[in-house]
Amino acid sequence: MTHPADGPVVVLLDHHTVDGAPRLRPPVLELLTLARGLARHTGAPVHAVALEPGLAAAAADEVGRYGVTVVHDVTVGDADRHLTPVAAEALAAVASRAGASAVLATSTFENKEAAARLGVLTGAGVVSDATGVTREDGEVVVSKTVFAGTWTTRCAITTPLAVVLVKANAVPAEPVDAPTEPRTEGHAVTVSAGARRATLTGRTERAATGRPELAEAQAVVAGGRGTNGDFSAVEELADVLGAAVGATRVATDEGWIGHEAQIGQTGVTISPQLYIGAGISGAVHHRGGMQASGTIVAVNSDPESPIFEIADFGVVGDLFDVLPQAAAEIRRLRG
Repeated sequence: MTHPADGPVVVLLDHHTVDGAPRLRPPVLELLTLARGLARHTGAPVHAVALEPGLAAAAADEVGRYGVTVVHDVTVGDADRHLTPVAAEALAAVASRAGASAVLATSTFENKEAAARLGVLTGAGVVSDATGVTREDGEVVVSKTVFAGTWTTRCAITTPLAVVLVKANAVPAEPVDAPTEPRTEGHAVTVSAGARRATLTGRTERAATGRPELAEAQAVVAGGRGTNGDFSAVEELADVLGAAVGATRVATDEGWIGHEAQIGQTGVTISPQLYIGAGISGAVHHRGGMQASGTIVAVNSDPESPIFEIADFGVVGDLFDVLPQAAAEIRRLRG
């Protein structure tokens, strides 16, 4: 099937599990907001794709509040839906059947691999780590930062199908004035033998911390070498702010905190509204993962630390004095 310019904008519904039931991740609502903006230019509808059993029904009301008209409930037989080749073939089948003009997904490690495979299957243009997406003169135009966040670029996708992976916190999520009642369409996708070559032997769920996911958090408090392995002050301030906890590569390599907390070019790339770096010098590797943050606050005892060059607000001082005082003052202001 062809992909006309006025075809539906399709959004992949990422989820996590809460009390045994699938729930949408917050960045998905941002994607639906962006999708409506793309669709508005051509009068196209917004569709959603659910790969997890039960997600289509569980998310129907919520996606309806964001203007979705159709939810594609995909099954893949006995294939493992967690494998990226399987996910790519499922998305390709939905995009073809719907005549989609664009596919949007959150910019996660798994989705990047699935999107690359989707591009190969469909000939689509693929852009990851986008910070914005719009349609200009009939083409999908994507904004993204490059070179460790020092340049902002705009890329036009000229292929009939555009695949865009968007970073969390790119736009505020905005529901529609008049919610829709999305129709659910079932898709039974036959997965190729090639997509089944890999076998998933096990999955281990990461223990819940009660904090938001690092990649999608609106506020992040990160610690570096200056913590000397003691992240208690970092975690206290993060909990007061409802923020995620991050770290530098040094901190994770030393075993002070898990590698899933590493922010940087080879770790997690973040773009929260607020980033607080404590005891972090601001090496290029780390800056490349957080420089796109909205407001950057740096706390370091060394006034010559490079992180002060990009900070919006800097505090020269011992993090073990500054962070507890900040946490106490926030509690006082909140009453």
